[in-house]
Amino acid sequence: MPRRSHSTAPERERAYLVAVRQRGRPDAAASGSWNVEHSLDELGELVRASGGTVAGRAVQNMTKPHPAHYIGQGKMSAIKSERESTGYNIVVFDDELSPTQQRNLEKALDVKVLDRTALILDIFAMRARTREGRLQVDLAQSEYLLPRLAGQWSHLNRMGGSGAQGAIGMRGPGETQLETDRRHARSKITRLKREIENVRKQRSLYRRRRARSGVPVVALVGYTNAGKSTMMRALTDADVLVADQLFATLDPITRRVHLPGGREALLTDTVGFIQKLPTQLVAAFKATLEELAEADVLLHVLDITHPDAAQQGQAVDDTIAELGLAELPRVTALNKIDLLVAEDGEPVHDLEELESFDMSLAEHWPDAVLTSAERGWGLEKLLERIASLLATRASAATPIATRE
Repeated sequence: MPRRSHSTAPERERAYLVAVRQRGRPDAAASGSWNVEHSLDELGELVRASGGTVAGRAVQNMTKPHPAHYIGQGKMSAIKSERESTGYNIVVFDDELSPTQQRNLEKALDVKVLDRTALILDIFAMRARTREGRLQVDLAQSEYLLPRLAGQWSHLNRMGGSGAQGAIGMRGPGETQLETDRRHARSKITRLKREIENVRKQRSLYRRRRARSGVPVVALVGYTNAGKSTMMRALTDADVLVADQLFATLDPITRRVHLPGGREALLTDTVGFIQKLPTQLVAAFKATLEELAEADVLLHVLDITHPDAAQQGQAVDDTIAELGLAELPRVTALNKIDLLVAEDGEPVHDLEELESFDMSLAEHWPDAVLTSAERGWGLEKLLERIASLLATRASAATPIATRE
């Protein structure tokens, strides 16, 4: 009898995806909102980026999410009944759940329950490489988990309370441990904020020295997996990771780029954006995102081939506005045009062929530059546009060399 081989690799988690489509809300690209099915597709990509697989999915139509369980009792029963056939061992929801909703769902479904926020935080924890990146992810995770600590000790709280009101022989253990954990979590958050503030001060000093050098700064922004890292490599020959996955790179990278006319600029790559970006991440990555505030020009890289390109562009615009940077000069690069396919199934071979393609989506960004960072198409025109904006900004504002 042949011997069975036993793999020591951990089994990949099988996720069941769940979303709510709210009645009365627009759900089409023409409305500028996200299609629920497309949002679930992206959630599936996040699951795969975290090392899991997708076992199934469900969408419930509701007026608004249920306050206690996010979904209705009928949908919960249907999801639970699919566990045997699909083999899922984790359920992931496409919106952020309240601590109460998460606890109730785990009790009802009898499996681990995560939301989009937890999944994104998990991916960030996997991908952060620098000390700064790890600090920021640790802070975001700690702030996310703090209000959810109670669920870890609910089994003890059900046995009895603490103090004079507790059941005889059952006073204290649950609440005491919970309060101890909360105190440790708050202390950790305070420490992390202090360390990140030190990082922020160091970055600030570096930016002031950089500003005095008179070298302008161009900051790359864009939806995750839009091709920012490929663009960074194409423009600067930087040795950066390029991968077809969400949040492939997190830590900021700065390299020199040569502009037309012999001038140089610093090109900085920043963390990719995503719809429903957790507020904890925006706050924790403040030190990194401050790089955007110091930029002279933003270079927005957009994947023109994505079915939700308009919505992705809007998500980036919303995040930039949230950071108070909507007035910064911006160049938009409609990237990945080499992946466009004609009606006969043939791919585009050069920029001149684009005249025969449906480029109606480009009308959303009339001043954009068509590019393929992978093929090097349109990059010369893109650099000319950046150089022109920098020249206009330098002549109309305080000279960059004296800026603080």
